[in-house]
Amino acid sequence: MQQDMIVILDLGSTENTVLARAIRALGVYSEIYPHDITPEELKRLPNVKGVILNGGKNNVIDGKEIDVDPELYHTGIPVLAVSHPYDPDDSDAVVWPHKESALKEALKPFVFDVCHAQPNWNMENFIADQIELIKQQVGDKKVLLALSGGVDSSVVAALLIRAIGKNLVCVHVNHGLMRKGESESVVEVFQNQLNANLIYVDASDRFLDKLKGVSDPEEKRKIIGGEFIRVFEEEAGKLDGIDYLAQGTIYPDIVESGTKTAKTVKSHHNVGGLPEDMQFALIEPLKQLFKDEVRACGLALGLPESMVYRQPFPGPGLGVRCLGAITRERLEAVRDSDAILREEFHNEGLDKCVWQYFTVVPDFQSVGVRDNARTFEYPVILRAVNTVDAMTATIEEIPWPVLHKITERIINEVAGVNRVCYDLTPKPTGTIEWE
Repeated sequence: MQQDMIVILDLGSTENTVLARAIRALGVYSEIYPHDITPEELKRLPNVKGVILNGGKNNVIDGKEIDVDPELYHTGIPVLAVSHPYDPDDSDAVVWPHKESALKEALKPFVFDVCHAQPNWNMENFIADQIELIKQQVGDKKVLLALSGGVDSSVVAALLIRAIGKNLVCVHVNHGLMRKGESESVVEVFQNQLNANLIYVDASDRFLDKLKGVSDPEEKRKIIGGEFIRVFEEEAGKLDGIDYLAQGTIYPDIVESGTKTAKTVKSHHNVGGLPEDMQFALIEPLKQLFKDEVRACGLALGLPESMVYRQPFPGPGLGVRCLGAITRERLEAVRDSDAILREEFHNEGLDKCVWQYFTVVPDFQSVGVRDNARTFEYPVILRAVNTVDAMTATIEEIPWPVLHKITERIINEVAGVNRVCYDLTPKPTGTIEWE
């Protein structure tokens, strides 16, 4: 089944994804394309029922105001112009409402009455479509997936298991910088519950040996990222008959990496970052989905909530939360204190309303008292932030009783720790992570 689609053409708006998400919330699929798409390119897109011209304050490129090809108005596809209340650019345009609910109501007449689009965009249809597409593309060949345990790669794995079963080969590399129980959870879910063809590689000692004495954050990131690729390549080299590489590219990766004319927010490694001489063909079944849709897909595929709602986690893992040169002692302090924080947030229901929360252990010690004796041990720093786009972040106000309980547990249960602090710095001026 192919879903009906409303195409959004970017004429300098900073709110394209908001508009696309509002249309999807109505049950109709929507994608964003550059303003200079040709009528022929538009007609080749599947099931296009309508086009929205989304103007905005960035509608000037190289000194010229951008516009669409006039022939787009003669394709027989309905066209609607949308302007923003802070920058109206067309007296005939529909003005953008401030609230999401009002925006959806404003779009309904065009989407349903003018375009006659069917509200057939949902996870059940999406999963069925992707399974069929994957079967057609892959046939009886094998697919390789680097399974980090993150939301995106986990959902890709679950979807591919449905489509090709044992012809999917998952490789999970434990670099020793995972949170407590995460690698074990990946093995339990995918190998034991989903019966996946999973290769588990414990490379903890290898990574920690490479990181010994390295204190510069950027150098740590480069070592961790580079060594991960080396391990993955080694494991892939032991396998025969791998024709496809799967990855968890999602729609914001594509949008943020820019179009032919739109500004690039940031280039993602999984969008145009792979070598040109790569011998694999790509499988990217989630590239149409926003993050919340990825989570909904994971739940529909039967993944546990603990995996689907996994906290955002940096690629270098706990390596950038064990500040300075990593030691095994402080790494365990980060791992154990983080587990306590996550457990207590879950018990209090805070895991459902806080975007990201974690602990940090710096590379200095402070004086304390334990059992009437002087101690010289490490502090643990708690961080809990809320954000929409990770560009800015506010601090979550944690109830005092919860903070007291977390503090008491950490200083009594985590070895080598005698002090707990709560980081109240928003972004900016601080960043979300410490390194």
